[in-house]
Amino acid sequence: MNNKKMKVAVVGVGSLGQHHARVYSELEEVELVAIVDTDLNRAKEIASKFQCEAWADLSSLSGLVDAASVVVPTSVHHSVSKILLEQGIHLLLEKPMTTTLAEADDLIAVSERTGAMLQIGHIEQFNAGVRALKTHLKHPRFIECHRINPFVARGTDVHVILDLMIHDIDIILSLVPSELAEIRASGSAVLTSNIDIANVRLAFENGCVANITASRVSNLKLRKIRIFQPNGYFSLDYAKQEMMIYRRLDEGGDFPEIKIDKIIAEKEESLKAELSSFIQSIRAQSAPMVSGRDGRRALEVALQIVDLIKQHEQSFPQ
Repeated sequence: MNNKKMKVAVVGVGSLGQHHARVYSELEEVELVAIVDTDLNRAKEIASKFQCEAWADLSSLSGLVDAASVVVPTSVHHSVSKILLEQGIHLLLEKPMTTTLAEADDLIAVSERTGAMLQIGHIEQFNAGVRALKTHLKHPRFIECHRINPFVARGTDVHVILDLMIHDIDIILSLVPSELAEIRASGSAVLTSNIDIANVRLAFENGCVANITASRVSNLKLRKIRIFQPNGYFSLDYAKQEMMIYRRLDEGGDFPEIKIDKIIAEKEESLKAELSSFIQSIRAQSAPMVSGRDGRRALEVALQIVDLIKQHEQSFPQ
Protein backbone atom coordinates (compact mmCIF):
# COMPACT_ATOMS: atom_id res chain seq x y z
CA MET A 1 0.00 0.00 0.00
CA ASN A 2 1.41 3.43 -0.89
CA ASN A 3 1.97 6.34 1.47
CA LYS A 4 -1.25 8.14 0.58
CA LYS A 5 -3.63 8.68 3.45
CA MET A 6 -5.97 5.77 3.97
CA LYS A 7 -9.60 6.72 3.51
CA VAL A 8 -11.85 5.38 6.25
CA ALA A 9 -15.45 5.53 7.44
CA VAL A 10 -17.17 4.79 10.71
CA VAL A 11 -20.44 2.90 10.50
CA GLY A 12 -22.49 3.45 13.63
CA VAL A 13 -21.76 6.41 15.91
CA GLY A 14 -23.33 5.59 19.22
CA SER A 15 -21.43 5.86 22.51
CA LEU A 16 -18.43 3.90 21.17
CA GLY A 17 -18.56 4.68 17.46
CA GLN A 18 -18.12 8.39 18.08
CA HIS A 19 -14.74 7.62 19.65
CA HIS A 20 -13.68 5.62 16.60
CA ALA A 21 -14.41 8.76 14.57
CA ARG A 22 -12.43 10.93 16.97
CA VAL A 23 -9.37 8.67 16.94
CA TYR A 24 -9.35 8.31 13.15
CA SER A 25 -9.47 12.09 12.87
CA GLU A 26 -6.32 12.25 15.01
CA LEU A 27 -4.29 9.71 13.02
CA GLU A 28 -1.98 11.41 10.54
CA GLU A 29 -2.03 8.52 8.07
CA VAL A 30 -5.84 8.47 7.89
CA GLU A 31 -8.46 10.60 6.19
CA LEU A 32 -11.86 10.24 7.83
CA VAL A 33 -14.16 10.40 4.82
CA ALA A 34 -17.60 9.62 6.16
CA ILE A 35 -19.88 8.80 9.05
CA VAL A 36 -22.73 6.36 8.36
CA ASP A 37 -25.64 5.91 10.74
CA THR A 38 -29.29 5.00 10.23
CA ASP A 39 -30.02 8.11 12.30
CA LEU A 40 -28.93 10.72 9.75
CA ASN A 41 -29.18 13.57 12.26
CA ARG A 42 -26.74 11.73 14.53
CA ALA A 43 -24.44 11.07 11.57
CA LYS A 44 -24.51 14.78 10.67
CA GLU A 45 -23.81 15.77 14.28
CA ILE A 46 -20.64 13.64 14.47
CA ALA A 47 -19.56 14.40 10.89
CA SER A 48 -19.73 18.13 11.55
CA LYS A 49 -17.15 17.74 14.33
CA PHE A 50 -14.64 16.15 11.96
CA GLN A 51 -15.47 17.88 8.66
CA CYS A 52 -16.55 14.77 6.75
CA GLU A 53 -19.61 13.44 4.96
CA ALA A 54 -22.69 12.07 6.71
CA TRP A 55 -24.78 9.30 5.17
CA ALA A 56 -27.63 7.07 6.26
CA ASP A 57 -26.88 4.04 4.09
CA LEU A 58 -23.89 1.87 3.20
CA SER A 59 -24.17 2.10 -0.57
CA SER A 60 -22.49 5.53 -0.53
CA LEU A 61 -19.21 3.96 0.66
CA SER A 62 -18.64 1.80 -2.41
CA GLY A 63 -15.36 2.74 -4.07
CA LEU A 64 -14.80 5.72 -1.78
CA VAL A 65 -13.08 4.22 1.27
CA ASP A 66 -10.30 1.72 1.92
CA ALA A 67 -11.40 0.70 5.39
CA ALA A 68 -14.14 1.11 7.96
CA SER A 69 -15.00 0.54 11.59
CA VAL A 70 -18.32 -1.23 12.14
CA VAL A 71 -19.76 -0.16 15.49
CA VAL A 72 -23.42 -1.08 15.15
CA PRO A 73 -25.66 -3.28 17.35
CA THR A 74 -24.48 -6.90 17.47
CA SER A 75 -27.68 -8.14 15.84
CA VAL A 76 -26.66 -6.47 12.54
CA HIS A 77 -22.90 -7.10 12.67
CA HIS A 78 -23.18 -9.84 10.07
CA SER A 79 -25.46 -8.08 7.59
CA VAL A 80 -23.58 -4.77 7.69
CA SER A 81 -20.10 -6.31 7.61
CA LYS A 82 -20.90 -8.68 4.76
CA ILE A 83 -21.97 -5.80 2.51
CA LEU A 84 -18.71 -3.96 3.17
CA LEU A 85 -16.44 -7.00 2.88
CA GLU A 86 -18.07 -7.87 -0.46
CA GLN A 87 -16.97 -4.42 -1.65
CA GLY A 88 -13.38 -5.21 -0.63
CA ILE A 89 -13.43 -2.75 2.28
CA HIS A 90 -11.10 -3.69 5.16
CA LEU A 91 -13.03 -3.90 8.43
CA LEU A 92 -12.52 -3.45 12.11
CA LEU A 93 -15.65 -5.10 13.49
CA GLU A 94 -16.47 -4.46 17.12
CA LYS A 95 -16.90 -7.40 19.48
CA PRO A 96 -18.73 -9.69 19.83
CA MET A 97 -18.01 -10.66 16.24
CA THR A 98 -21.54 -11.88 15.44
CA THR A 99 -24.51 -13.48 17.16
CA THR A 100 -23.86 -16.99 15.78
CA LEU A 101 -20.91 -19.09 14.65
CA ALA A 102 -22.51 -19.55 11.24
CA GLU A 103 -22.49 -15.78 10.76
CA ALA A 104 -18.86 -15.60 11.91
CA ASP A 105 -17.87 -18.35 9.48
CA ASP A 106 -19.61 -16.53 6.66
CA LEU A 107 -17.73 -13.27 7.32
CA ILE A 108 -14.40 -15.12 7.50
CA ALA A 109 -15.16 -16.81 4.19
CA VAL A 110 -16.08 -13.52 2.50
CA SER A 111 -12.97 -11.84 3.89
CA GLU A 112 -10.73 -14.61 2.58
CA ARG A 113 -12.44 -14.61 -0.82
CA THR A 114 -12.28 -10.85 -1.37
CA GLY A 115 -8.95 -10.20 0.34
CA ALA A 116 -10.52 -7.60 2.62
CA MET A 117 -8.98 -7.70 6.10
CA LEU A 118 -11.24 -8.55 9.03
CA GLN A 119 -10.07 -7.48 12.47
CA ILE A 120 -12.24 -7.98 15.57
CA GLY A 121 -12.40 -5.24 18.18
CA HIS A 122 -11.10 -7.05 21.25
CA ILE A 123 -9.62 -3.84 22.59
CA GLU A 124 -7.97 -5.29 25.72
CA GLN A 125 -5.36 -6.93 23.47
CA PHE A 126 -4.09 -3.37 22.89
CA ASN A 127 -4.10 -2.39 26.56
CA ALA A 128 -0.56 -1.34 27.48
CA GLY A 129 -0.83 -3.30 30.71
CA VAL A 130 -1.78 -6.50 28.86
CA ARG A 131 1.12 -6.06 26.47
CA ALA A 132 3.48 -5.67 29.45
CA LEU A 133 1.95 -8.72 31.15
CA LYS A 134 2.63 -10.91 28.13
CA THR A 135 6.36 -10.12 28.29
CA HIS A 136 6.58 -11.53 31.86
CA LEU A 137 4.21 -14.49 31.69
CA LYS A 138 5.69 -17.98 31.30
CA HIS A 139 3.58 -20.82 32.70
CA PRO A 140 0.11 -19.66 33.85
CA ARG A 141 -1.53 -22.20 36.15
CA PHE A 142 -4.48 -20.30 37.63
CA ILE A 143 -6.20 -17.15 36.34
CA GLU A 144 -8.81 -15.05 38.07
CA CYS A 145 -10.72 -12.24 36.35
CA HIS A 146 -13.31 -9.74 37.54
CA ARG A 147 -15.07 -7.40 35.12
CA ILE A 148 -17.84 -5.60 36.96
CA ASN A 149 -19.92 -2.63 35.82
CA PRO A 150 -22.73 -0.47 37.14
CA PHE A 151 -25.87 -0.96 35.08
CA VAL A 152 -26.16 1.07 31.88
CA ALA A 153 -28.60 0.56 29.02
CA ARG A 154 -25.88 0.15 26.39
CA GLY A 155 -25.00 -3.46 25.61
CA THR A 156 -28.02 -5.01 27.29
CA ASP A 157 -29.27 -6.34 23.94
CA VAL A 158 -26.85 -9.23 24.53
CA HIS A 159 -25.92 -11.36 27.55
CA VAL A 160 -23.20 -10.05 29.87
CA ILE A 161 -20.99 -12.87 28.56
CA LEU A 162 -21.03 -11.30 25.08
CA ASP A 163 -21.01 -7.73 26.37
CA LEU A 164 -18.27 -7.84 29.03
CA MET A 165 -16.90 -11.31 29.75
CA ILE A 166 -15.83 -11.94 26.16
CA HIS A 167 -12.94 -9.50 26.68
CA ASP A 168 -11.45 -11.76 29.34
CA ILE A 169 -12.27 -14.93 27.41
CA ASP A 170 -10.27 -13.56 24.48
CA ILE A 171 -7.31 -12.56 26.70
CA ILE A 172 -7.22 -15.91 28.49
CA LEU A 173 -7.36 -17.88 25.23
CA SER A 174 -4.40 -15.85 23.99
CA LEU A 175 -2.40 -16.43 27.20
CA VAL A 176 -2.89 -20.17 27.71
CA PRO A 177 -1.13 -22.36 25.12
CA SER A 178 -3.59 -25.22 25.41
CA GLU A 179 -7.01 -26.39 24.26
CA LEU A 180 -10.06 -26.09 26.49
CA ALA A 181 -11.06 -29.30 28.26
CA GLU A 182 -14.09 -28.23 30.28
CA ILE A 183 -16.40 -25.26 30.85
CA ARG A 184 -18.56 -24.78 33.93
CA ALA A 185 -20.85 -21.80 34.22
CA SER A 186 -23.58 -20.23 36.32
CA GLY A 187 -25.40 -16.95 36.03
CA SER A 188 -28.70 -15.17 36.02
CA ALA A 189 -30.82 -12.44 34.53
CA VAL A 190 -31.32 -9.76 37.17
CA LEU A 191 -32.26 -6.40 35.65
CA THR A 192 -32.87 -7.38 32.03
CA SER A 193 -34.25 -10.37 30.13
CA ASN A 194 -30.67 -11.42 29.33
CA ILE A 195 -27.98 -12.86 31.63
CA ASP A 196 -26.63 -9.95 33.72
CA ILE A 197 -24.18 -11.75 36.01
CA ALA A 198 -22.11 -14.86 35.39
CA ASN A 199 -19.27 -16.89 36.83
CA VAL A 200 -17.30 -19.28 34.65
CA ARG A 201 -14.61 -21.88 35.17
CA LEU A 202 -12.45 -22.75 32.17
CA ALA A 203 -10.24 -25.83 32.53
CA PHE A 204 -7.51 -26.37 29.95
CA GLU A 205 -5.88 -29.61 28.87
CA ASN A 206 -2.50 -28.51 30.28
CA GLY A 207 -4.01 -28.14 33.78
CA CYS A 208 -4.46 -24.36 33.81
CA VAL A 209 -7.77 -23.16 35.26
CA ALA A 210 -9.40 -19.75 34.80
CA ASN A 211 -12.19 -18.36 36.95
CA ILE A 212 -14.06 -15.42 35.39
CA THR A 213 -16.76 -13.21 36.89
CA ALA A 214 -18.67 -10.61 34.90
CA SER A 215 -21.50 -8.45 36.17
CA ARG A 216 -23.44 -5.37 35.09
CA VAL A 217 -25.51 -5.10 38.27
CA SER A 218 -22.89 -3.64 40.61
CA ASN A 219 -22.48 -0.22 42.20
CA LEU A 220 -18.78 -0.20 41.36
CA LYS A 221 -16.52 -0.65 38.34
CA LEU A 222 -13.72 -3.21 38.42
CA ARG A 223 -11.42 -4.50 35.69
CA LYS A 224 -8.77 -6.87 37.07
CA ILE A 225 -6.97 -10.05 36.14
CA ARG A 226 -4.68 -12.08 38.38
CA ILE A 227 -2.43 -14.80 37.02
CA PHE A 228 -0.58 -17.31 39.17
CA GLN A 229 2.39 -19.35 37.97
CA PRO A 230 5.27 -21.19 39.70
CA ASN A 231 7.30 -18.80 41.87
CA GLY A 232 4.94 -15.83 41.68
CA TYR A 233 1.85 -14.09 40.44
CA PHE A 234 0.74 -11.01 38.52
CA SER A 235 -2.11 -8.63 39.25
CA LEU A 236 -3.16 -6.28 36.46
CA ASP A 237 -5.62 -3.42 36.68
CA TYR A 238 -6.87 -3.02 33.11
CA ALA A 239 -8.20 0.49 33.68
CA LYS A 240 -5.09 1.89 35.36
CA GLN A 241 -2.77 -0.13 33.08
CA GLU A 242 -0.75 -0.98 36.20
CA MET A 243 0.66 -4.37 37.14
CA MET A 244 1.97 -5.76 40.41
CA ILE A 245 4.44 -8.65 40.20
CA TYR A 246 5.00 -10.86 43.26
CA ARG A 247 8.00 -13.20 43.01
CA ARG A 248 9.44 -15.72 45.42
CA LEU A 249 13.16 -15.31 45.99
CA ASP A 250 14.96 -18.64 46.39
CA GLU A 251 17.27 -17.75 49.23
CA GLY A 252 16.68 -20.72 51.53
CA GLY A 253 15.19 -20.54 55.01
CA ASP A 254 11.86 -21.66 56.36
CA PHE A 255 9.83 -18.79 54.88
CA PRO A 256 10.12 -17.56 51.31
CA GLU A 257 11.02 -13.94 50.72
CA ILE A 258 8.67 -12.13 48.37
CA LYS A 259 9.87 -9.45 45.98
CA ILE A 260 7.21 -7.00 44.87
CA ASP A 261 7.54 -4.89 41.73
CA LYS A 262 5.07 -2.35 40.42
CA ILE A 263 5.03 -2.00 36.65
CA ILE A 264 3.31 1.09 35.28
CA ALA A 265 3.00 0.75 31.54
CA GLU A 266 3.50 3.77 29.36
CA LYS A 267 -0.13 4.74 29.12
CA GLU A 268 -1.77 4.91 25.72
CA GLU A 269 -5.41 5.04 24.76
CA SER A 270 -6.22 1.43 23.92
CA LEU A 271 -8.61 2.42 21.13
CA LYS A 272 -5.94 4.54 19.47
CA ALA A 273 -3.46 1.65 19.68
CA GLU A 274 -6.08 -0.69 18.23
CA LEU A 275 -7.01 1.53 15.27
CA SER A 276 -3.37 2.36 14.56
CA SER A 277 -2.56 -1.36 14.48
CA PHE A 278 -5.50 -1.96 12.15
CA ILE A 279 -4.28 0.69 9.70
CA GLN A 280 -0.68 -0.55 9.85
CA SER A 281 -1.75 -4.14 9.20
CA ILE A 282 -3.61 -3.01 6.08
CA ARG A 283 -0.58 -1.05 4.86
CA ALA A 284 1.79 -3.95 5.52
CA GLN A 285 -0.71 -6.48 4.17
CA SER A 286 -0.06 -8.50 7.32
CA ALA A 287 -2.42 -10.44 9.58
CA PRO A 288 -4.25 -8.30 12.12
CA MET A 289 -3.45 -8.74 15.81
CA VAL A 290 -7.00 -10.03 16.42
CA SER A 291 -8.16 -11.88 13.32
CA GLY A 292 -11.62 -13.07 12.40
CA ARG A 293 -10.62 -16.56 13.50
CA ASP A 294 -9.50 -15.18 16.89
CA GLY A 295 -12.84 -13.44 17.25
CA ARG A 296 -14.66 -16.63 16.29
CA ARG A 297 -12.80 -18.66 18.91
CA ALA A 298 -13.77 -16.23 21.68
CA LEU A 299 -17.35 -16.16 20.39
CA GLU A 300 -17.54 -19.95 20.36
CA VAL A 301 -16.57 -20.17 24.03
CA ALA A 302 -18.92 -17.32 24.96
CA LEU A 303 -21.87 -18.97 23.25
CA GLN A 304 -21.11 -22.29 24.97
CA ILE A 305 -21.21 -20.44 28.29
CA VAL A 306 -24.56 -18.86 27.46
CA ASP A 307 -26.00 -22.28 26.55
CA LEU A 308 -24.74 -23.84 29.79
CA ILE A 309 -26.27 -21.09 31.92
CA LYS A 310 -29.59 -21.34 30.09
CA GLN A 311 -29.62 -25.10 30.66
CA HIS A 312 -29.03 -24.58 34.38
CA GLU A 313 -31.73 -21.90 34.58
CA GLN A 314 -34.28 -24.35 33.22
CA SER A 315 -33.60 -26.68 36.14
CA PHE A 316 -34.50 -24.03 38.74
CA PRO A 317 -38.10 -23.72 39.95
CA GLN A 318 -39.85 -20.69 38.43
